[in-house]
Amino acid sequence: MKRFCKYICLIVLIACVSCGDFLEEYSQDLTYAKTAADLDEILVGEGYMPVASKSAMTSLDGEYYFPWLHVLDDDMKEHVYYANATRNSLSAFYTWAPYPYTNEKNEVVKDNTWERLYKHISVINVVLEKSKDVTGTPEDIARIQGECYFLRAMYYYYLVNFYAKPYSKETADTDLGVPVKTTEYIEDKYFSRNTIAEVYTQMLNDLREAKRLLKGKEKKTIYRANYYAVQAFLSRVYLYMEEYEQVVAAADTVLSASYGLLDYNGLTLSTNSWGQVVPVSTTYRDSPETIFSQGGNAIIQMMSGDYFQISDNLIELFRQNMNDLRLKFCIYEAQYYGAYYKSCKLVDKEDGMVSSNSLIRLPEVVLNKAEALALLGKDQEARGELEKLRIKRMVTANYQPVNYSGSDLIDFIRDERRRELCFEGHRWFDLRRYAVNVCHPFTTEILHDKYEISESSGWSAAYQGTYRLKTYSETPASYVLPIPQHVIEFNRGEMKDNDARPEIEVFNNK
Repeated sequence: MKRFCKYICLIVLIACVSCGDFLEEYSQDLTYAKTAADLDEILVGEGYMPVASKSAMTSLDGEYYFPWLHVLDDDMKEHVYYANATRNSLSAFYTWAPYPYTNEKNEVVKDNTWERLYKHISVINVVLEKSKDVTGTPEDIARIQGECYFLRAMYYYYLVNFYAKPYSKETADTDLGVPVKTTEYIEDKYFSRNTIAEVYTQMLNDLREAKRLLKGKEKKTIYRANYYAVQAFLSRVYLYMEEYEQVVAAADTVLSASYGLLDYNGLTLSTNSWGQVVPVSTTYRDSPETIFSQGGNAIIQMMSGDYFQISDNLIELFRQNMNDLRLKFCIYEAQYYGAYYKSCKLVDKEDGMVSSNSLIRLPEVVLNKAEALALLGKDQEARGELEKLRIKRMVTANYQPVNYSGSDLIDFIRDERRRELCFEGHRWFDLRRYAVNVCHPFTTEILHDKYEISESSGWSAAYQGTYRLKTYSETPASYVLPIPQHVIEFNRGEMKDNDARPEIEVFNNK
């Protein structure tokens, strides 16, 4: 089996790196894959996102998948006291540069996110085709196929939300998305972009197949897709598409399962021998809230020491209600050449690894349903769903139910979503979809203070200015990543780029 893994990995490297064609596929001469167990091993090793090693750095071209997603929005800011290559390698994303694929030396580098995600899709396409010919029980083969369909939908979800505009009911049929490839064989052509509507249709088709194939199958681990992960993810995709009745139906399926909400009233903090508070993980593998996770957790490193910290804006949002126990258990005031706030939802990987960008938890499902109900005008039902979560997050003795309605309720649910799901890879996508929402559009500008360390400043943090990302309605191109240049060049004009991103306004805010 190890020989087979090496063989298939070699083909991936040849197809996805040497040729420069992200859609080149595996050779079909997969003579070593004879059983469902063989395919299962390949799926685990090459189909799912791997967990980064302990020594991995959160750089643009490192082991962590798209860590820059967390520095695009308004939940994070720099914490600068010394020069730091990891932080600097993400600067072009932090400042929404026109072409952000540059390293800490400001050198243009290859975008590995595009290639990684299409590599996974390539693996999945081959595994799906090969699954028709291997030996194994029908149940095992169906499970493998179901996981493949789920993963392919998830990878297209990331691709279309990184490299295309947010889904808009009015323009999805004409807005350019990303190339869709679902066959395992090599096609003698250059690839162009499918529309956003076509990409989402493919995602839904895959998720429906995954749902059918995984229903009734035994749950192996939270690191493998199951029936309820599919339903939970469907509730997210339908929310993006503003199909609110479908959101409710998918969410209800998950809410009827055996998952549960963690009651923060039952958590306690301890102190170490120096009298310092020791934080406790609230989002971890064995939590009753965890439905699915793949990949690593970059936030632990990104908020340790001289990297990034929680933005003032998000801290103030939490402080709107001092009875919110997430202030105590999800946020930690650390010290590193001054006080700063960091996320401690997962304190240590040893507490039970969960991802910082590819994680599905029960609170998201509750919030998906609550938002959908509110947008349907079913305020009482929406408040009821919201209370299920809030009663587990607020001090019980001081608890006050929500009494908002209409647009105020929608705004409150979105704020609650920001508090609950921060640093899990949602905020940037949410800001995009809010901006084009038909029922209740919302846009906001984002400010990022930028600092640099240089010899001229005595090796201290020197304020460089404040970067202003204007609202989506003003500069929509800034909310979409450019198609990587090597992809444009390889496809010889067939692959159309996104609108050019403008230079971001910089001003003195100090």
